[in-house]
Amino acid sequence: MAGHAVKRVVVGITGASGAVYARRVIELLTEAQIEVHLTLSALGRRLLADELGMKHPEPAALAGDDRRGRLITIYRDNDFAAPIASGSFLHDGMVIVPASSNTLAAIASGLTKNLLQRAAAVTLKERRTLVIAHRETPLTHIDILNMQRCSRAGAIVCPLAPGFYLLPSTINELIDFMAGKILDLIGVDHDLDTRWEAHSAQQKQVDESP
Repeated sequence: MAGHAVKRVVVGITGASGAVYARRVIELLTEAQIEVHLTLSALGRRLLADELGMKHPEPAALAGDDRRGRLITIYRDNDFAAPIASGSFLHDGMVIVPASSNTLAAIASGLTKNLLQRAAAVTLKERRTLVIAHRETPLTHIDILNMQRCSRAGAIVCPLAPGFYLLPSTINELIDFMAGKILDLIGVDHDLDTRWEAHSAQQKQVDESP
């Protein structure tokens, strides 16, 4: 994207269960030397505390490395003067992971009660990529309609529903499946064997074995 040398991605974390997905996406983004501009809802902060033991989110802990942590900027959820609240802040896409039904509804309705919702609204109005990694299940009819409204507005609704064709044997492999999918959707290269061709290569080896 023209206008800046280093790729930037906005990441939002809400209170839906699935903090491990958020941490892995952030780890992979910073491994790719991409700036991460992070905003958490109040319940998103509680999620990190409850599921990862992070009472005070620190960049190094989220990135898994002190050096890569320098690529992360964390904003308060009520800081509407933050750069990501403005369409003039150039970035290469926004990912909300995990995304709650409450945040999904706010985006679908055009509400901007916190910085995360404002950043999502700005991403849509500037016609940039917005990935909503929804995690809650089952879905109400209201959730389905909200997904439809967000999709029609230009967002990509990406439920956190990992596939099993790669025959995962660990939880981390399931997490990587979705993290890889999210990075694919925003055009970020990665080395995870999470795409269909990895399965095809495995199957070919099986078929060609004696």
